Amino acid sequence: MEKEGEQVLHEICSYVLSNKELSQDALDNAYLCFWDSLACLFLGVKSEECRLRLTPLFDEPSEKFSCLIPGTTLRAHPLDAAFAISCALRWLDYNDAWLAQEWGHPSDNLGAILACAQYREKREKEKISGLRILEWMIKAHEIQGVLSLKNSLNRFGLDHVVFVRVASAAVASAILGGGEQEIMSALSNSFVDGAPLRIYRHAPVTGWRKSWAAADAVRRAVWLAFIALRGEMAYPNVLSQPQWGFPDAFLRGTQVVLDRPLSDYVMKNVLFKAYPAEYHSQSAIEAALALRDEVLAKLEKIQRIEIHTQLPAIRIIHKQGPLSNPADRDHCLEYIVAIALLFGQVTQGSYENDVAADPRIDNLRRKMVTIEDKTYTSAYYDPEKMAVPNAIQVFFEDGSSTDKKEVIFPLGHPRRRTEFRNVLPKKIEYSLDELFSADKKKQILELFSEKEKFLTQSVTQLCSLFVPNL
Repeated sequence: MEKEGEQVLHEICSYVLSNKELSQDALDNAYLCFWDSLACLFLGVKSEECRLRLTPLFDEPSEKFSCLIPGTTLRAHPLDAAFAISCALRWLDYNDAWLAQEWGHPSDNLGAILACAQYREKREKEKISGLRILEWMIKAHEIQGVLSLKNSLNRFGLDHVVFVRVASAAVASAILGGGEQEIMSALSNSFVDGAPLRIYRHAPVTGWRKSWAAADAVRRAVWLAFIALRGEMAYPNVLSQPQWGFPDAFLRGTQVVLDRPLSDYVMKNVLFKAYPAEYHSQSAIEAALALRDEVLAKLEKIQRIEIHTQLPAIRIIHKQGPLSNPADRDHCLEYIVAIALLFGQVTQGSYENDVAADPRIDNLRRKMVTIEDKTYTSAYYDPEKMAVPNAIQVFFEDGSSTDKKEVIFPLGHPRRRTEFRNVLPKKIEYSLDELFSADKKKQILELFSEKEKFLTQSVTQLCSLFVPNL
């Protein structure tokens, strides 16, 4: 009889190889997700810190390498290309999110998908269409997201990028032409690799690694996929073996489970970001912006600011005291709220040292009280709601206060998808500045509006369009 852990691996293998028709809703969201991720990538490569993580990989652009890296003039072999793509799109914490017992960003897997698709197209002379890219994105999202529903890694101090590595390994193996045996090899070895710690995501040492950890996982996944195709053996007992298996070694015996059948649930319900900030703060930004005009006029008279939030926000982004770098600031709920109140916007530049030097920011932070609202926590974990609520109320020295501004579902939530569709084109257009000429920007924006054309383009054609020409 097959053990439960082995069944999990076999279900993932079968799902990756299945040709089951995916829903139009999932494909539509995958299209939004591709372009949203691309915009995040373009913004990421403009960051000097991001480029520092990419440039050690390459001496100069070379035609001998098979994979283009969108947003740059660089080419690389698939492993480094996978790292570079995922690193850039993840850098600003602006790409999509998935919130459950475990948290994560399923579009992190796009580096593996684009790198392996380009490699296969060039090597096999087989056209890989935009439609195929979307289908693989749906599958990677589903694997990572469904694993995240009931399997909490953070509870054990471990990072969510384990599930990025698992999803990318499974999908990359399939893209490269692997069958069940090869996918099982890459998939099981991705669990054998174990898990990195979350230390780089939390005070007092929040650091840059949180922006490249997923890219590192993606690169490793592509390596596991390649050696699987060379005949590397599998370890199908990695989720069931007592003592030496992943559950006993890393989760204190808690079993890894799939909480629902693998289909297209995650892509249909994925969360997008309207602001470059950790997702648990997105609705707090909206609440702060709504109160800004009233608060700004009485800035010096503020007595305290109450932030009512969900438990995960308190665990992840509630911080007091000094913040050491941009990576620390974009994961601080109080800093983000202060930025929204003071400046009326939150951008990737909001976390830089010159902005953080404004003494008003820390002055407001010292007046903030962050409180868990248990009804918010309950709504957060409710699979029918998947809410990410925050509320803000500002109290003044004269005894007056603002109304308590509550936002239950942030702008990128599935319940507000229509609103996000109106925001995304602006996000894309803004991301193209400083990278592309006016003509190239026009071509890219036209392609975004011509979905049917995108679906039939080859991955090489798509990536070639995304090479800067300034």
